[in-house]
Amino acid sequence: METAMDDLIQAWSERVRQAAAGGGRLRIRGGGSKDFYGREPVGELLETGACRGIVNYEPSELVVSVRAGTPLAELEAVLAERGQMLAFDPPHFAAGATIGGCVAAGLAGPRRAAVGGVRDFVLGARLIDGRGDVLRFGGEVMKNVAGYDVSRALAGSLGTLGLIIELSLKVLPRPLAEATLRFDTDEADALHRLNVWGGQPLPVSASAWRSGGLYLRLSGATAAVGAAVARLGGEALDEGAAAALWCGLRDHTDPFFAGELPLWRLSLPSDALALELDGEQLVEWGGAQRWLRSERPAADIRQRVEALGGHATLFRHGDRHGQCFHPLPAAMLALQRNLKNAFDPAGVFNPGRLYEGL
Repeated sequence: METAMDDLIQAWSERVRQAAAGGGRLRIRGGGSKDFYGREPVGELLETGACRGIVNYEPSELVVSVRAGTPLAELEAVLAERGQMLAFDPPHFAAGATIGGCVAAGLAGPRRAAVGGVRDFVLGARLIDGRGDVLRFGGEVMKNVAGYDVSRALAGSLGTLGLIIELSLKVLPRPLAEATLRFDTDEADALHRLNVWGGQPLPVSASAWRSGGLYLRLSGATAAVGAAVARLGGEALDEGAAAALWCGLRDHTDPFFAGELPLWRLSLPSDALALELDGEQLVEWGGAQRWLRSERPAADIRQRVEALGGHATLFRHGDRHGQCFHPLPAAMLALQRNLKNAFDPAGVFNPGRLYEGL
């Protein structure tokens, strides 16, 4: 198996070298579940599905090393057998999602506000850079990084820095108890409650508001969850309804995400005021992430979000040949270009997927 994997990596390295030498472009693709995300993909397809399998798993150390083409569902099933999980709640969006695509997209689900994002759980990585060289960064323990942590920079890079081969990730135990509560309230009151609760010692692991309903998930020790439920009140959802709610929000199978209207993902300070924009809205992460279905011009949406101290991403549908991600200040754009040039000087990988010219 190792020999076959070494041969595959060597073949990929050679393919990258040829592309770099001949001005070629490669479009890296895992399961294709996030093809909709970012600007329109271009380049010759390079699929990573053959690079799969768990390399090392130490449940007692809360660390797993896995090849990038491994299906996300397969990895999660193995972790679940030991009562563990990828705590950042990675979205699948479709069958066939891979762990490499999960990290490259840098997207997290409802639990993110409580535990951290994708990059917070990346300990190490192996990748092929734009010269065809195989590089290794980080390792398999938390305190292993001196200087710039390149492995974590891969989170959210959408494959523009290199072809990920292998990842080492921190995992966490599943909570012993969970409960989901529902409250009838408007948006302004929901945002107020979420910020008040966020400053209190409550075991909140997820939150969401839409259409007059505020949902709160509590996770942790049985006694802590029980005490919080008794204190907060609200309507308790049964286990099946709660699981369907949070899974639907994670994977965008919830009815809110249906249809062809442009879907905007808005990142804001949790205490920011209501958006006051036309369109249907859903609030997550204690108010820090807000989803908007709207046909308003991009400039109008971004102007309002900037005024509230945040940024806006065209997440799905709409014009993918323009600016999907919020325009960067000149200094940050220069940093992005320098990082891209350091890893992929010939511009082989996923050209323009994040920003035009990168």
